[in-house]
Amino acid sequence: MKALVFDRKGQPLRETDVADPTPGADEVVIRVCRCGICGSDLHMTEDPETFALGAGDVIGHEFAGEVMEVGREVTDLRPGDLVAAAPIRGCGHCPACRRGEPAWCENGMQLIGGGYAEYAALAGRQLRKLPVDISLADGALAEPLAVALHGIMRSGMKPGDRVLVVGAGAIGLAVVYWARRMGAGAVVAADLHDSQRDRAMDLGATGFVVSGPDMGPRTAEACGGAPDIVFECVGKVGLIDHCIDLVRPRGKVCVLGLCTGTDRLDSFRAISKEVTVSMSVFFDMHEFATAIDALGAGRHAPQHLVSDTVSLRDAPAAFEALKRRSTQCKVLISPTS
Repeated sequence: MKALVFDRKGQPLRETDVADPTPGADEVVIRVCRCGICGSDLHMTEDPETFALGAGDVIGHEFAGEVMEVGREVTDLRPGDLVAAAPIRGCGHCPACRRGEPAWCENGMQLIGGGYAEYAALAGRQLRKLPVDISLADGALAEPLAVALHGIMRSGMKPGDRVLVVGAGAIGLAVVYWARRMGAGAVVAADLHDSQRDRAMDLGATGFVVSGPDMGPRTAEACGGAPDIVFECVGKVGLIDHCIDLVRPRGKVCVLGLCTGTDRLDSFRAISKEVTVSMSVFFDMHEFATAIDALGAGRHAPQHLVSDTVSLRDAPAAFEALKRRSTQCKVLISPTS
């Protein structure tokens, strides 16, 4: 089959032929219809040692496809089923896995990639069938939507809260979508540039602020007061501290941004304001199912996240472009195009 493989840091992904996957006893092989390019994929190729990424690996973890073959132990799926894939694999037997929380598997979680290819193999328990009114192309959005929903749940956001989302990338804009859907009184997105302003408004933002001097007063004005919750959705050293500065006293900062550097913050300011800082990563399978359901019709449809769809052949160039500042948001790969 055709796939994109990682060779080494500083080199673009390379299209090549690799062996077709075969399912284990508890696994399913799917034909990949769409796979999203995620910010963490970009991080992996820039810092492969941290993520144990090796030469010849196939990444990509936001995907949906059609079931082609099932292992002998899989009883709830069959060829022809259309599914969204959750890339988190646990043992399937421990209490966390039985609760639908494989990311916190007591025997160790694996993050399964493989979506930048024509076919991929996953455990059957990682897959959820798509409702008849949701397309395979849209199904690839379930994973980033679930990540954002988990952040909302971790933050404890209540209807009427004033929300500021720092970072208008795909995850930040998905947080905007959920915050508005779940009743936030104000939802303001902030970014270094205004290229995502219209997309943010389409997804439910009530305001948009370009980062820069006097950001505190400007975000407070846009939110109708200092925000109750600030979501950090970038992942840069120093941004947690910046969010602590922006949030109201006794407010909350929820961190979804993936930062591999050692961070720092003004702990005296944080404790003086009695700010609650929570970290959010991955999601549970109940949130994944909720994200799939959200892909149905709605006023602020999450499909607004998608800015482009590219073929496997054109994906390496698109991947490299996303490492630089661009006007793209969520770029999907169509391996069979």
